[in-house]
Amino acid sequence: MSRSALTHAELTRASQTLRLGMGASDLHGSLTGYLCAGGRAGAEEWPAALELELEPKADPEVLRRLYRYCRAQLDDPDLGFEPLLPESGASVEQRADALVEWCRGFLGGVGLSGATIGALSPDATEVLADIGRIAASRFDYEDDEEDESALSEVLEFVRVGVLLLHTELTRPRSARHSVH
Repeated sequence: MSRSALTHAELTRASQTLRLGMGASDLHGSLTGYLCAGGRAGAEEWPAALELELEPKADPEVLRRLYRYCRAQLDDPDLGFEPLLPESGASVEQRADALVEWCRGFLGGVGLSGATIGALSPDATEVLADIGRIAASRFDYEDDEEDESALSEVLEFVRVGVLLLHTELTRPRSARHSVH
Protein backbone atom coordinates (compact mmCIF):
# COMPACT_ATOMS: atom_id res chain seq x y z
CA MET A 1 0.00 0.00 0.00
CA SER A 2 1.34 3.38 -0.92
CA ARG A 3 1.86 5.70 2.02
CA SER A 4 1.72 8.65 -0.39
CA ALA A 5 -2.05 8.44 -0.79
CA LEU A 6 -2.32 11.26 1.76
CA THR A 7 0.58 13.14 3.31
CA HIS A 8 0.93 14.59 6.78
CA ALA A 9 1.64 18.03 5.30
CA GLU A 10 -1.48 17.87 3.13
CA LEU A 11 -3.67 16.86 6.07
CA THR A 12 -2.08 19.60 8.22
CA ARG A 13 -3.02 22.23 5.63
CA ALA A 14 -6.56 20.85 5.34
CA SER A 15 -7.00 20.79 9.12
CA GLN A 16 -5.95 24.43 9.29
CA THR A 17 -8.16 25.43 6.35
CA LEU A 18 -11.15 23.62 7.85
CA ARG A 19 -10.31 25.07 11.30
CA LEU A 20 -10.60 21.68 12.96
CA GLY A 21 -8.50 22.68 15.97
CA MET A 22 -6.45 19.49 15.83
CA GLY A 23 -3.26 18.42 14.13
CA ALA A 24 -2.93 15.96 11.28
CA SER A 25 -1.61 13.11 13.45
CA ASP A 26 -4.37 13.59 16.00
CA LEU A 27 -6.98 13.62 13.22
CA HIS A 28 -5.61 10.49 11.56
CA GLY A 29 -5.30 8.77 14.94
CA SER A 30 -8.87 9.69 15.87
CA LEU A 31 -10.35 8.32 12.67
CA THR A 32 -8.13 5.24 12.80
CA GLY A 33 -9.20 4.52 16.39
CA TYR A 34 -12.85 5.00 15.48
CA LEU A 35 -12.65 2.66 12.48
CA CYS A 36 -10.36 0.20 14.24
CA ALA A 37 -12.93 -0.23 16.99
CA GLY A 38 -15.77 -0.78 14.56
CA GLY A 39 -17.20 2.74 14.29
CA ARG A 40 -19.93 2.64 11.68
CA ALA A 41 -20.09 6.17 10.25
CA GLY A 42 -19.24 6.42 6.56
CA ALA A 43 -17.09 8.82 4.58
CA GLU A 44 -19.68 11.62 4.86
CA GLU A 45 -20.75 11.08 8.48
CA TRP A 46 -17.53 10.39 10.34
CA PRO A 47 -16.67 14.03 11.18
CA ALA A 48 -19.96 14.33 13.08
CA ALA A 49 -19.38 10.94 14.77
CA LEU A 50 -16.03 12.24 16.01
CA GLU A 51 -17.68 15.49 17.08
CA LEU A 52 -15.77 17.65 14.61
CA GLU A 53 -17.37 20.95 13.73
CA LEU A 54 -16.83 21.95 10.12
CA GLU A 55 -17.24 25.41 8.74
CA PRO A 56 -20.60 25.53 6.89
CA LYS A 57 -18.95 26.43 3.57
CA ALA A 58 -16.00 24.07 3.98
CA ASP A 59 -15.30 21.51 1.29
CA PRO A 60 -14.60 18.30 3.22
CA GLU A 61 -13.19 16.37 0.23
CA VAL A 62 -9.88 15.84 2.03
CA LEU A 63 -11.82 14.33 4.96
CA ARG A 64 -13.52 11.90 2.58
CA ARG A 65 -10.06 11.05 1.21
CA LEU A 66 -8.78 10.57 4.75
CA TYR A 67 -11.65 8.19 5.46
CA ARG A 68 -10.94 6.13 2.33
CA TYR A 69 -7.22 6.15 3.17
CA CYS A 70 -7.78 4.95 6.76
CA ARG A 71 -10.27 2.30 5.68
CA ALA A 72 -7.88 1.02 2.99
CA GLN A 73 -4.98 0.90 5.44
CA LEU A 74 -6.92 -1.06 8.05
CA ASP A 75 -8.32 -3.47 5.44
CA ASP A 76 -5.01 -3.92 3.60
CA PRO A 77 -4.30 -7.67 3.31
CA ASP A 78 -0.58 -6.84 3.24
CA LEU A 79 -0.88 -5.13 6.66
CA GLY A 80 0.31 -1.81 5.24
CA PHE A 81 -1.16 0.32 8.01
CA GLU A 82 1.03 3.10 9.42
CA PRO A 83 0.20 6.05 11.66
CA LEU A 84 0.29 9.26 9.62
CA LEU A 85 3.30 11.19 10.90
CA PRO A 86 5.52 13.92 9.47
CA GLU A 87 7.72 12.70 6.65
CA SER A 88 11.09 11.11 7.43
CA GLY A 89 12.91 14.40 6.76
CA ALA A 90 11.33 15.90 9.90
CA SER A 91 13.29 15.76 13.13
CA VAL A 92 12.96 12.76 15.41
CA GLU A 93 11.44 15.11 18.00
CA GLN A 94 8.70 16.24 15.60
CA ARG A 95 7.89 12.67 14.58
CA ALA A 96 7.91 11.39 18.18
CA ASP A 97 5.66 14.23 19.33
CA ALA A 98 3.34 13.49 16.40
CA LEU A 99 3.21 9.83 17.44
CA VAL A 100 2.17 10.86 20.96
CA GLU A 101 -0.51 13.08 19.41
CA TRP A 102 -1.58 10.21 17.12
CA CYS A 103 -1.95 7.86 20.11
CA ARG A 104 -4.09 10.42 21.97
CA GLY A 105 -6.33 10.75 18.95
CA PHE A 106 -6.49 6.98 18.55
CA LEU A 107 -7.72 6.49 22.11
CA GLY A 108 -10.34 9.21 21.65
CA GLY A 109 -11.53 7.60 18.43
CA VAL A 110 -11.83 4.20 20.10
CA GLY A 111 -13.87 5.82 22.86
CA LEU A 112 -16.19 7.58 20.42
CA SER A 113 -16.76 4.35 18.47
CA GLY A 114 -18.84 2.91 21.29
CA ALA A 115 -16.80 -0.30 21.23
CA THR A 116 -16.97 -2.67 24.16
CA ILE A 117 -13.36 -3.24 25.06
CA GLY A 118 -14.01 -5.55 28.00
CA ALA A 119 -13.95 -8.63 25.78
CA LEU A 120 -10.43 -8.08 24.47
CA SER A 121 -7.72 -10.70 24.80
CA PRO A 122 -5.01 -10.03 27.39
CA ASP A 123 -2.59 -9.11 24.57
CA ALA A 124 -5.01 -6.59 23.04
CA THR A 125 -5.80 -5.16 26.49
CA GLU A 126 -2.07 -4.69 27.08
CA VAL A 127 -1.63 -3.03 23.66
CA LEU A 128 -4.43 -0.58 24.45
CA ALA A 129 -2.85 0.21 27.82
CA ASP A 130 0.56 0.68 26.19
CA ILE A 131 -0.90 3.06 23.59
CA GLY A 132 -2.34 4.96 26.55
CA ARG A 133 1.12 5.16 28.13
CA ILE A 134 2.59 6.42 24.86
CA ALA A 135 -0.19 9.01 24.63
CA ALA A 136 0.76 10.27 28.10
CA SER A 137 4.50 10.33 27.36
CA ARG A 138 7.04 13.06 27.05
CA PHE A 139 10.25 11.96 25.45
CA ASP A 140 13.79 13.05 26.24
CA TYR A 141 16.16 13.32 23.30
CA GLU A 142 19.88 12.74 23.69
CA ASP A 143 21.36 10.76 20.83
CA ASP A 144 19.93 11.07 17.31
CA GLU A 145 20.81 7.52 16.30
CA GLU A 146 19.45 5.93 19.48
CA ASP A 147 16.37 8.17 19.42
CA GLU A 148 15.68 7.22 15.80
CA SER A 149 16.00 3.54 16.64
CA ALA A 150 13.72 3.86 19.68
CA LEU A 151 11.11 5.76 17.67
CA SER A 152 11.19 3.05 14.98
CA GLU A 153 10.59 0.38 17.61
CA VAL A 154 7.71 2.27 19.24
CA LEU A 155 6.19 3.03 15.85
CA GLU A 156 6.33 -0.64 14.84
CA PHE A 157 4.75 -1.64 18.17
CA VAL A 158 1.90 0.83 17.60
CA ARG A 159 1.45 -0.30 14.00
CA VAL A 160 1.20 -3.99 14.88
CA GLY A 161 -0.85 -3.27 18.00
CA VAL A 162 -3.43 -1.31 16.02
CA LEU A 163 -3.79 -4.19 13.58
CA LEU A 164 -4.32 -6.61 16.49
CA LEU A 165 -6.93 -4.31 18.03
CA HIS A 166 -8.67 -3.91 14.67
CA THR A 167 -8.88 -7.67 14.28
CA GLU A 168 -10.29 -8.17 17.76
CA LEU A 169 -12.64 -5.21 17.84
CA THR A 170 -14.20 -5.81 14.43
CA ARG A 171 -14.64 -9.55 14.48
CA PRO A 172 -18.18 -10.73 15.24
CA ARG A 173 -19.04 -10.97 18.91
CA SER A 174 -19.74 -14.69 18.74
CA ALA A 175 -16.21 -15.26 17.41
CA ARG A 176 -14.73 -13.27 20.31
CA HIS A 177 -16.27 -15.57 22.87
CA SER A 178 -15.48 -18.81 21.06
CA VAL A 179 -11.72 -18.34 20.95
CA HIS A 180 -9.99 -20.84 23.23
